[in-house]
Amino acid sequence: MLNLEKSAAAFAEAKNLMPGGVNSPVRSYRNVDCTPPFIERAEGSHIYDIDGNEYIDYVGSWGPMVVGHAHPQVVKALQEAAVRGTSYGAPTLLESQLAKLVMEVYPSIEIIRMVNSGTEATMSAIRVARGFTGRSKIVKFIGCYHGHSDSLLVKAGSGLATFGVPDSPGVTKGTASDTIAIPYNNREAFAEVMDKYGDEIACVIVEPVAGNMGLVLPQPGYLDLLRSLTREKGALLIFDEVMCGFRASLGGAQKAYAVKPDLTCLGKIIGGGLPVAAYGGRADVMNCVAPAGPVYQAGTLSGNPLAMTAGLETLKIITAEPEPGEPDYSRVLTIKTKKLVLGVAAKAKEAGVPLQVQQAGSMFGFFFNDHEVVDYETSAASNQEAFKIWFIAMLEQGIYLAPSQFETLFMSGAHTDEDIDRTVEAAGVALKKVSKIY
Repeated sequence: MLNLEKSAAAFAEAKNLMPGGVNSPVRSYRNVDCTPPFIERAEGSHIYDIDGNEYIDYVGSWGPMVVGHAHPQVVKALQEAAVRGTSYGAPTLLESQLAKLVMEVYPSIEIIRMVNSGTEATMSAIRVARGFTGRSKIVKFIGCYHGHSDSLLVKAGSGLATFGVPDSPGVTKGTASDTIAIPYNNREAFAEVMDKYGDEIACVIVEPVAGNMGLVLPQPGYLDLLRSLTREKGALLIFDEVMCGFRASLGGAQKAYAVKPDLTCLGKIIGGGLPVAAYGGRADVMNCVAPAGPVYQAGTLSGNPLAMTAGLETLKIITAEPEPGEPDYSRVLTIKTKKLVLGVAAKAKEAGVPLQVQQAGSMFGFFFNDHEVVDYETSAASNQEAFKIWFIAMLEQGIYLAPSQFETLFMSGAHTDEDIDRTVEAAGVALKKVSKIY
């Protein structure tokens, strides 16, 4: 049994200080009926809680820790930057350096604007799309999460493709009414919407590799369909690659699937663990943004020197030229991830547990499901009780996973073969426990 006595006391105190005791909902561990470990420090592929427990970490701060925690190169650069001041609210060379490096990897981005969070990036990209097109309506996909701005916190109404209704108190019906929510990977629904409302739609925003209903991959040709029909109707296509950027491949999903969006939202990795995100794309569209154009968006801490430093050093590591004959950083992560997911899949087969395994580069996920997971509906049909047993059993063995079947897991360059082997063995033990409910 895992000792979380100090964490339990810390959580009890936190509940009197913050809503639910946390500053982001999933951290509360409500889905798994477990006390969340309070983390004290992290290094490489491991994190350590205040109770003295050590874990192999596959959450990676929800994606950004692609080079591992406290990477010496990133830490050294941050220490040097902090001595020069933590924020200026003024232009720096660091902003341009990071922008150029991002653009080298993402040629679809001709002009970029740095912000502080993925929510800011997606909210701003949609505002720009509306300003550029002069249209109001947007299309999103059920199960794709684009931050907590009002127009994106919607759920689908009845029917195959419907205007959204508020998914949270505080979001007005008027705000949600311009958002059309349709099932992910459903070609019929998308074609129907574009045929009926295409001339009114400012943009279509999508996680090209969905990471917030668990990891769900686009079906063959689906992203091409989004591209062709948005172009035909004069709507902008926005790829939210906050999560899958630099993960699905070094160049993200747009590189992996050879589809060029009009705008791209990035985050996570470009901050190297600090709060950074960005949106960018076609020059004619981005030149609508103030002060170059009339669409207003600003941020006091955008381009913060510490955040730019962490992101820049992280990208330098993952974009570095490999030694002759060696795979590049992204390929190494993909190979490690494949080893892990195939190992866990084999253990599930041995235990007689139905498990769907998904991978996109260094992103991966598991669904306790007999059927292929292609959208939110099939993801939600997965066995939540099985997941809870699996999660607790893995945590007790020192494997730190996301406390929800609807979250994605991540590999880092710091994970070793020993980490992966230990994780696969732990999975075998956990899956035997899960098998008892089947």
